Amino acid sequence: MNPRRKALVLMAVATTGLMTACSSSTAADASPASADRQIVDKSIWPEEIPVTGLTKGLKLPLEEYMLSYADTVAIDEAKNALQKQCMAEYGFTVDFPKPGANPPPSNNDANIERRYGITDETVAKTYGYGIPEELTHHVDQPQQELSDVEVEVLTGHTKPEEAALPEGAEAGGSYFVAPPRTKPARAEHNGKKLREGGCAGWSDEQLGVSQQEADAFTVSDLNGDSLVATQQSEPVRTVIEDWSACMKTKGHAGLADPYKAMDAGLALDKDGKATAESIRMALDDIACKEKTGLVKVWFDEESKIQRRQINDNKARLDAAKASKKAVLAKADAR
Repeated sequence: MNPRRKALVLMAVATTGLMTACSSSTAADASPASADRQIVDKSIWPEEIPVTGLTKGLKLPLEEYMLSYADTVAIDEAKNALQKQCMAEYGFTVDFPKPGANPPPSNNDANIERRYGITDETVAKTYGYGIPEELTHHVDQPQQELSDVEVEVLTGHTKPEEAALPEGAEAGGSYFVAPPRTKPARAEHNGKKLREGGCAGWSDEQLGVSQQEADAFTVSDLNGDSLVATQQSEPVRTVIEDWSACMKTKGHAGLADPYKAMDAGLALDKDGKATAESIRMALDDIACKEKTGLVKVWFDEESKIQRRQINDNKARLDAAKASKKAVLAKADAR
């Protein structure tokens, strides 16, 4: 497995609680925005730097080059404003859902709160290996139904059409289904030429999003590589072994690392709540991390690796920081 692929797997395991909680959500636990629930509630947005748990005050060097959640919302708000402006030029009044209504549990791609497994005892006491309820409750917002021509003006292509199933296949079966098909949009509307990529593509161009996203991949690659590299670090391997031994003394044998614990410990009862065993194991997990100093050791080792990465990739990372700053400046001006 190549380093980047392995890193993605590790980070996916580190967010098991989020993935499971989200995938178990249904229309029943989603609610429309209403008077008793704000559409955008900034009080539940992730902190830029953790203020509780074993990662309190920790920030990896590469985080300086990443978009924060607030940055992402600001860019999305600017995109919406530009797209509404563009659509109005073609005679359409459109509205889009407000960005920031359903925040993730982590401020950026580093996912520091769960990068080395669960770390917050307060959360674990209620949710075990899961995440707080306010982050799993999805706020539904009205979705404006766009006409065929509005879709073309917005996206630069026709409305997606479901691909036909292979002959003999049944809906819901195991056959691979091709992605929805689209065609190029009409050339103009009301005598005005459509923009390349539609109003959505134009908004990205105005903000310089494409360059920022390309530079973000550079940061993402390094972020994944550094996590993988720590697995070969002697201090990290030793502290993980110490943590595993500690977990064994508490009745949780066979856990090679904190990711395995997250995978094994995430258990919900019939009401979708964390089981007593899940909570007990999560609290034992955090206690063993605290006893062995796992988070501090792992964080320090990865910080060393990331500082080397920054020195070795200075030009590319300087470009990433510059493109991030430029996009945010343009977004702020909207």
